[in-house]
Amino acid sequence: MTAASPAVGMDGPGTGRRLWAFADRWLLKLFTIGAITYLMVPIVVMIVFSFNDPVGKFNFVWAEFSLDAWASPLNRPGLADALWTSIVVAIVGTFIATILGTLIALALVRYSFRGRNATNLFIFIPMATPEIVLGASLLSIFVATATQEPFKSIIPPGIFYPLGLPTIIIAHVMFNISYVVVTVKARIQGFPRHLEEAAMDLGANEWTTFWKVTFPLIRPGIVAAALLAFSLSIDDFIVTNFTSGLVNTFPVWIWGTIRNNLPPQVHVIGTAIFLIAVGGVAISTWLQSRGGRTVAIRPR
Repeated sequence: MTAASPAVGMDGPGTGRRLWAFADRWLLKLFTIGAITYLMVPIVVMIVFSFNDPVGKFNFVWAEFSLDAWASPLNRPGLADALWTSIVVAIVGTFIATILGTLIALALVRYSFRGRNATNLFIFIPMATPEIVLGASLLSIFVATATQEPFKSIIPPGIFYPLGLPTIIIAHVMFNISYVVVTVKARIQGFPRHLEEAAMDLGANEWTTFWKVTFPLIRPGIVAAALLAFSLSIDDFIVTNFTSGLVNTFPVWIWGTIRNNLPPQVHVIGTAIFLIAVGGVAISTWLQSRGGRTVAIRPR
């Protein structure tokens, strides 16, 4: 008994070291794999069920493999118009929000002015406010502005009320600006200002310096912000539902039709949007890495 005790005592620390080495090597990797799997399961189900030929009106249970939905992805009443509206809103809203958000980010990082800290605070308010509160507030603003004096006589009819495409775009620009500002600011924070100073010392004016030096360096942040804004805009439902009136976007159309049926065309369009978005990110990343390698091997 006395001779066996040291062996047990030595085995305990050895087992603990092996467990610690295993956890140190594999725990983070296993956690990452689990998190990615958790995120990808709904997307995989969406892709798989886009090839389903459901029995009945709802595409909830797998029946058999079919390409009919992919052959006619818009073969549902109102689906094509709703999808086109979502694309228009996402493109226009992203374009406006990206321009305004980039300018705001440049002003907040580059310049000191009265109210700068308050502006930084206000930028985060739309991101922290529940979407249902934003939607209800925007609806109140649009209706009150278009039906009460003195705004009623100033604002042309059809912009704020009746609700429609203009109000959806205004709402999407409003909540997308915050995300664009935060994303572009993260890129500008570490910007090498000496490159701009060198360009201006060599004779470039402010406009030339911006397009030749500043913009190429912050472009990855702007592209990332635009992609984020486009993704948030094209799938937004809550704010859009409050501000759309009788106009249907793709998410609003799904909400309206899911009470009666859920066709596989919904999964087809969702899969197509997902593949386009992932493809856009992949191409953007490849171009940025390719540009970085070109700069790295360019002879001086």
